[in-house]
Amino acid sequence: MPLHKYPPKIWETLKMKQGIYARLPKHYLKSLEPKEPTPVHWRPLGVKYRINPKTGQRERVQDVPIPIFYPPASQDGLWGGEGWIIGYRYANNDKMSNRVKKTWKPQVFVRELYSEILDHKFNIPVTARTLDLIDAVYGFDFYILKTPKEDLNSKLGMDLKRAMLLRLARTDTELYPNDPKKRVEVYNKYKQFEIPEEEAEWVGLSLEEAVEKQRQLEKKEPEPLFLTCVKKLADELKVQKLSEPIVMKRE
Repeated sequence: MPLHKYPPKIWETLKMKQGIYARLPKHYLKSLEPKEPTPVHWRPLGVKYRINPKTGQRERVQDVPIPIFYPPASQDGLWGGEGWIIGYRYANNDKMSNRVKKTWKPQVFVRELYSEILDHKFNIPVTARTLDLIDAVYGFDFYILKTPKEDLNSKLGMDLKRAMLLRLARTDTELYPNDPKKRVEVYNKYKQFEIPEEEAEWVGLSLEEAVEKQRQLEKKEPEPLFLTCVKKLADELKVQKLSEPIVMKRE
């Protein structure tokens, strides 16, 4: 006899279909769907079989991704999808010797990056690959706005994206309020990424943050008891007055 009504593997899926989780916006729930990131540390062949150049026989190909560990520090910077690779190496580069554990880590350094939309400079830990990706799209703002969530893989990156989208959604009040000419120039440059403010507020929020935000939206301030009694008394007097007969006087 099973110990649980539902297997533990689907508990997370069932949790999202009930309670306050089910009342989260649809566009936010869609953003939680898992997607495969762009391969960084390995290159998939994209085929199931290939011809062996030596034997001429068809052989099966296995695209096995390299397991990557993303430390907490990667969420506070922009690593461009890179992470730690944990494996083994031969001691003294001798294959006849024992294997020892080794961790390959990307080189991380702090660089100053300027956001044209936010009009602010940020000191962010980045990797060389991140700088190459920024150059490939011609700007820091374009890199943040164009890169999907699974490729950014950074809480800082998603917070920056949310701030940029909110600034674009509130162009009239927050985007260069003292420089109308610059406001029009920047807005025309990035208007392709504009989304409604109601959606931009949810971009990049963790599940815990989204639940708390939904709870605050649904929260109702308690109404004082005397106001409830006053409203009830006013309704009763109104009904009593309507129920009384009207006396008509003859002239």
